[in-house]
Amino acid sequence: MSIIRANWYDYPAYYDLAFRSETTLEADFIEAACRKYCPFAVRRLMEPACGTGRLIVELAARGYRMAGFDLSDSALRYCRKRLARKKLRADLFVADMADFQLPFPAPGNERRSIGRKVGGEGCVDAAYNTFNSFRHLLTEQSARSHLECVARCVRRNGLYILGFHLLPPDASEECIERWTESRGRTRVSVTLRVLATDRRKRIETLRVSLLVRDKEAQLRLRDEFRFRLYTAAQFRRLLAQTPAWELCDVYDFWYEIDRPLALTNELSDTVFILKKR
Repeated sequence: MSIIRANWYDYPAYYDLAFRSETTLEADFIEAACRKYCPFAVRRLMEPACGTGRLIVELAARGYRMAGFDLSDSALRYCRKRLARKKLRADLFVADMADFQLPFPAPGNERRSIGRKVGGEGCVDAAYNTFNSFRHLLTEQSARSHLECVARCVRRNGLYILGFHLLPPDASEECIERWTESRGRTRVSVTLRVLATDRRKRIETLRVSLLVRDKEAQLRLRDEFRFRLYTAAQFRRLLAQTPAWELCDVYDFWYEIDRPLALTNELSDTVFILKKR
């Protein structure tokens, strides 16, 4: 069986299946965080780098007005089909995480926006990005630009729920993670392997391998990509450069809303609750 070198985002059904077991837990935490930290009822949510839209669909089904964007046309097409099958709606568009604006006005500004470019400032109550997409931004400038773009879209006292892996100073640079998910007769096995770590340049190179089995055939996919590295101190410095955001609390990927954690060098799986000043 040959290996296909391809971006795994171009196989959205398999990518979506690989992470499906996390969807309910993540959506529950997003709702819980909004209830705990927002002084108003949250109705409009945005997901940068929404990919196949598993959380877009889940939260739309729960009654939220959703907006999401991604660079992958195939992933967005997959999301639109899922929404249509469930008779749900969301505002989806193609955009870059480091430079974007929402293509619709804030509530109450619809008339004023007619005939001019829409910036979507203050348009959403909260935004979220739960699993490492933020680390695709490989420079400090692009990461800062992303946080500033999100801040322009979120209303005052709204949230950005941002989840990604930190690298503790004493962490091993060799890492392999494996898991398997199934739906019906389709089974997807995922292997994530760190190929190289450059702490000075703050770049990590990863390889993802997918083995897909169904009733008709087997398929092997392989992709390689780079992530930016962050220690706790490095992310604190980045936040200090983006004064629109205040750090409220920190959690890990167990998503226990009643158990916030201290931001220390021991943390790896990290979820930041940022509030718009």
